[in-house]
Amino acid sequence: TLIRKEIKNTYIRSFLYYVPYVTLSVMTFPAILTATASVWSAVTALVIAIFLAYKGKSLFIVSLAACTAVFLTELFL
Repeated sequence: TLIRKEIKNTYIRSFLYYVPYVTLSVMTFPAILTATASVWSAVTALVIAIFLAYKGKSLFIVSLAACTAVFLTELFL
């Protein structure tokens, strides 16, 4: 809002492009680790979710697997 002209510097443009993604990640990551009763179940679900997302699975499959991982980890801990 302070700059009225178009930003032409490629470094600044690329920096501003990633700001929303970084902000969302910084707000979401601590919430993931504190959302369950145990940090270990949260870490287990996070690792499984990242792995499945990296493999290109759907959001439904990733979330279902993460929820199942939390349930099973909490059940056995």
